[in-house]
Amino acid sequence: MDLRQLLTCLSLCTAFALSKPTEKKDRVHHEPQLSDKVHNDAQSFDYDHDAFLGAEEAKTFDQLTPEESKERLGMIVDKIDADKDGFVTEGELKSWIKHAQKKYIYDNVENQWQEFDLNQDGLISWDEYRNVTYGTYLDDPDPDDGFNYKQMMVRDERRFKMADKDGDLIATKEEFTAFLHPEEYDYMKDIVVQETMEDIDKNADGFIDLEEYIGDMYSHDGNADEPEWVKTEREQFVEFRDKNRDGKMDKEETKDWILPSDYDHAEAEARHLVYESDQNKDGKLTKEEIVDKYDLFVGSQATDFGEALVRHDEF
Repeated sequence: MDLRQLLTCLSLCTAFALSKPTEKKDRVHHEPQLSDKVHNDAQSFDYDHDAFLGAEEAKTFDQLTPEESKERLGMIVDKIDADKDGFVTEGELKSWIKHAQKKYIYDNVENQWQEFDLNQDGLISWDEYRNVTYGTYLDDPDPDDGFNYKQMMVRDERRFKMADKDGDLIATKEEFTAFLHPEEYDYMKDIVVQETMEDIDKNADGFIDLEEYIGDMYSHDGNADEPEWVKTEREQFVEFRDKNRDGKMDKEETKDWILPSDYDHAEAEARHLVYESDQNKDGKLTKEEIVDKYDLFVGSQATDFGEALVRHDEF
């Protein structure tokens, strides 16, 4: 993310904060659905295709013959089998599905990578990121645009260090992805909570009280009457956000709010795929078992769904 992108992001955040009083600001990170298709195997396997491959990649398989689909699926199975033991477990399937669903994130990182990897060594150091993102702006103690770049840099450095697991201030592509998209990584969740609390906690007491909570998503802007959704949010804060009823949210309560333990769609889909494909019922899949049920995992232009359903019902 270069400075222009950073400022664009900040501008959007500012615009969001100053948007119409009736517009609700949402900080909650929900797990997205795996597909917008209906999950009904009696009608089609389109949901499973989107879940397993990602919606965009699934479309490419629809143009293939069954033979081509099976061949490409076999190559995918080799990638899913992380420990190379010849079997695909439910856990490996879950990891693959989560990765496929977050392809847009990896594409975003890929698009930015060359901009930050100045020495082309396949890594991004903190110095490289700092120089590209801030550059000479740090030399101006009083910029005209009103942004405090030194403060922003301190916050970025803290997040970069959190993403950098081995502490060498040099990020691999995975670590850089965690830096840019911390909400997607379990080990980065504390920094997401910390940054959120810093944004909302105006009196800097380490907690979020009711008025700070409401103030983050709604500005009275001279209006005496609050919209109904604001009144509902006040009730939500008292009844559900503030679990220990002390009038404020601490770190754990804030984490429960912005990073809820949602239903794990990827885990449920992995379990479903194993159940439908596991012919010998040993709880894991061979490449043969997966390819034999290729119509469940991927599409093809010549798949006869009626015939597929017959085979589907046999297991």
